[in-house]
Amino acid sequence: MRKQSFIKGTMILLAAGIVNRILGFVPRITLPRIIGAEGVGLYQLGYPFMIVIITIISSGVPLAVAKLVAEAESEGNERKIRSILRVSLAITCGLAVFFTLFCLWAAPWITSRLLTDPRVYHTFMSMCPILPIVALSAVYRGYFQGRQNMIPTALSQVVETLVRIAAMLTLAYLFLPYGVEWAAAGAMIGVVIGELFGMLVLLISFSRDKTRKQLGAAKSVSDGGGPSGEFRLGKLFSIAVPVTASRLVGSTSYLLESILIAQSLAVAGVATAVATAQYGVLQGMVIPILLMPGALTYSLSVSLIPSLSEAAARGDMKTIHKRLHQSLRLALVTGAPFAVLMYVLAEPLCYYLYNNAEVGKMLKMMAPVAMFLYFQSPLQATLQALDRPGSALTNTLIGAVVKLALIGYLASRPQWGILGAVVAINANIALVTLLHWHSVTRMLKFRMKGADYWKTGLAAAVMGTICYFMMNEAWYDDPLVRFIAASVAGVVIYLISIVALKLVDRSDFSRIPWIGKK
Repeated sequence: MRKQSFIKGTMILLAAGIVNRILGFVPRITLPRIIGAEGVGLYQLGYPFMIVIITIISSGVPLAVAKLVAEAESEGNERKIRSILRVSLAITCGLAVFFTLFCLWAAPWITSRLLTDPRVYHTFMSMCPILPIVALSAVYRGYFQGRQNMIPTALSQVVETLVRIAAMLTLAYLFLPYGVEWAAAGAMIGVVIGELFGMLVLLISFSRDKTRKQLGAAKSVSDGGGPSGEFRLGKLFSIAVPVTASRLVGSTSYLLESILIAQSLAVAGVATAVATAQYGVLQGMVIPILLMPGALTYSLSVSLIPSLSEAAARGDMKTIHKRLHQSLRLALVTGAPFAVLMYVLAEPLCYYLYNNAEVGKMLKMMAPVAMFLYFQSPLQATLQALDRPGSALTNTLIGAVVKLALIGYLASRPQWGILGAVVAINANIALVTLLHWHSVTRMLKFRMKGADYWKTGLAAAVMGTICYFMMNEAWYDDPLVRFIAASVAGVVIYLISIVALKLVDRSDFSRIPWIGKK
């Protein structure tokens, strides 16, 4: 088992996340060209219902397994780890089989009544087999993350993405002659095939790890049986249930958000087609750009949970504070340049991505809260790793209630419209992050160094100034050249600034995998 350090594990997941997000734009651009907007609508229509079920089955399991495995490994208790794995697989697979059979049985009613378009039936049926695959993958990802070996998780994500893109585009094209509903179903089958290959990578990695352990040294004394090899099932549920509830609040909030925005815009006098288009711009264009640096925050969160859990099991508060500070400083330093680019270059960025500069107005409104968003994942991971998932649930619920209330109040007013929804989402992001921060700092008596903030702010201000003048001064006729030059120059200036201000130093670069030694 190749256990990585906290930083190395984060960087491995980050590299995989960046690859996946770049590749993720391929189907976004290509699929509508194959099956059209109507086909994409049928492809997307079944997702909200299935996401809720996936949340129930598996959202809390990887975190619970990672946390419990990390704690057991700190005790050298292999018997306990195997017990955790067996019980987790039994629970998630049992739930997955039940919900798969339920969805297959109820598909005609769900697609005709809840989803309002019977043509989505084929896509929905094609999606059902994904449930047991996701359930198995969730447990094994949690196992490897608990072992602090991020390579299988990263590799499975990349393989899943590559296979999914190839399969969904190929099958959508092959099924298109049978009708747009079959083309959408073909694309969904491609998604299932991608998930299947990702799961196979995890199973192969686990099999090799098991073989390596059998060839290794004799088992520890604690592996010989007795009470030390047992774990309380209640412990698994005490972690997984609040996490699942928290994410269920998020996914339910997302569903209610889409419904409430449409109704509020109708009250404001916005035509249905226009309202749908505006919401599509917000969720399909603006939010994906805002979430681009999410590859980093996801990587930090996944690496942080087993690291903090292991330290907490040893009562090592010094390591807990160190890892938390590393995570937040990394989120701060790497997220700041993205926030600056999204604010200063919002209009040209959206024009060259979507051929629509008007989208930049929404992006510019959301850019200032980007840093709250990038802080949110590590803070939530900290609460979950240190047995405070209930706090994360409460904070998420408060944020969801405030967001929905603001959407109903602002988006229904003609002078606000869709921009009222943007303000509500911004308020939700900032409020939940501040509540998480309050919970973490009160629990750990943790404080960030003030110098980290003002140094990052100064570097970002210098970067933003350079980007603004290089984009808006007519030193070259072609605006695309000015945009590229402003982006590159801004990033270079930012990197020089953070080095000059000693936000990063030689020791930070030395931790980067593969290039650190060089």
